[in-house]
Amino acid sequence: MPPHPELIVWGASVRTLDPDQPECSAFAVKDGLILATGDDDSLRATRGPGTALIDGRGIAFTPGLTDSHIHPLMGTIRTRGAGLFDAKSLDDIRSRLVKERAKVGPNGWVHGWGLHYEPFETTGIRGDLFDAAVAGQPMLLGFFDGHTALANQAALDFAGITGPVAFDEEAAVVCVDGRPTGELQEWAAMRFVQNVVPEPDDETRYGWFRESFRRFNEVGLTAIHAMDGTPEELAIYRRLEENGDLTCRVVVPLWQQPDTPFADMRALLPLRDERGTLWRCGAAKFFIDGVVETGTAWLVEPDSKGQGQRPFWPEPERYAEAVAIFANAGFQCITHAVGDRAVQAALDAYEAAGSAAGVHHRIEHIELVQDRDIPRFKQLGVVASMQPLHMEAARADGSDEWATRLGPERTANAFRAQTLRASGAALALGSDWMVAPFDPRIGMAWARLRRAAGHLEMPPRGPDQALTALQTLHGYTTGAARAISEESVSGRIKPGYRADLTGFAADPVETDADDLLDLPILMTIVDGRVVHDAR
Repeated sequence: MPPHPELIVWGASVRTLDPDQPECSAFAVKDGLILATGDDDSLRATRGPGTALIDGRGIAFTPGLTDSHIHPLMGTIRTRGAGLFDAKSLDDIRSRLVKERAKVGPNGWVHGWGLHYEPFETTGIRGDLFDAAVAGQPMLLGFFDGHTALANQAALDFAGITGPVAFDEEAAVVCVDGRPTGELQEWAAMRFVQNVVPEPDDETRYGWFRESFRRFNEVGLTAIHAMDGTPEELAIYRRLEENGDLTCRVVVPLWQQPDTPFADMRALLPLRDERGTLWRCGAAKFFIDGVVETGTAWLVEPDSKGQGQRPFWPEPERYAEAVAIFANAGFQCITHAVGDRAVQAALDAYEAAGSAAGVHHRIEHIELVQDRDIPRFKQLGVVASMQPLHMEAARADGSDEWATRLGPERTANAFRAQTLRASGAALALGSDWMVAPFDPRIGMAWARLRRAAGHLEMPPRGPDQALTALQTLHGYTTGAARAISEESVSGRIKPGYRADLTGFAADPVETDADDLLDLPILMTIVDGRVVHDAR
């Protein structure tokens, strides 16, 4: 006698992405897997004594949405303080910092996150611009891209920074006439100040992490690819799962730095198969460049300020050797590569290293890519992991820092999602939160519109690279599954696949892209368990 399901959802509109049965109205779940799909009567007839029934009328289910590039733990910590993402001027920033200072009191650090570069066009990036707002208290502000921070003199004093600092990797404590301005470029420089910021206790941090996962579920996320993993953070995922607070599947790549000795990298190789029920390792994360806005993206041709000619790893050959260490041990390799020269270097390293059977290496961001390198993604089986909503800093007149540095020709030929997909490359989509909002509806709208949803007056950036609604859904489901080499068990609503589903108030494929942000998420199911129910 066939097993009775634990859960049956009936009366719904279900877009399965299963070519054998693209649509159905009901599905059954057992042991965290899809047991069956079909019509209401057939599946309800399989109900047993312990089967839960959910009336799915009014819910449009898709395979569970995955954010293929997100910083869940770092993002949770770094988005405390004043939200500055939409601050358009220095005075706007100042007013928000005054309010934040009032919250933390006279002895606290003043934090802010989400800064954009454009408010500093005429002044340069300087901490003293906010001296009056923070009244001499230590201040540390993060820029939206996560590659620059701004400290004031009080914070620099705490960190003991009095002048230029030499780094092994591409990073800088920016100085004018030998004196630090407060601008800290890239992680090695930012850590100088971050390391002296008072840390919250473990229970406080745990509560923040638990709340973040609840928020991920509220916007329909069932899985995330966490891009800031360390061996120490595995204990956090273990604890979240043991307490029932891990409500998304998580892949945790181990982040590798340019100055990490190869012996230390090899010491991590036994962690490849570390896993729980909902989380696992098996991947290594690298940076080969930075970002366009600070001149640290690695470009074939320099930007308008003569920058972009150096990689994040001072010796690219050493990066390639590090990739080979992990690839030869069966790890998936994941590389941050924004500039076209960086993308080329990552592809070269992957080609030289090879990959284990069934493992797909991947490249993150790919804001620029040369024509000659596009076919190599399919040829090498490399996944293109992109975030079209990174274009949200775009200005209609092209005067934003990103476009100014690259010029009109490269700007028009950037974020080539459609070209890569048409070439046969697997395409995965995500947010890069804390860099951008993690709500996948925002990301889906940007992928389809190449502009902000609801802003019809805004000219799209590279409209020929827009994805269709169905292609976009695949980017958050089947493409995301392939990005972690799990396309045979995830990304579709199909018998034997994981029971991870997102329930909208209407089919997102049939919803106008300008209306996606207002499309309610009614239900989120992870591993056969309802983790969000807004009916």
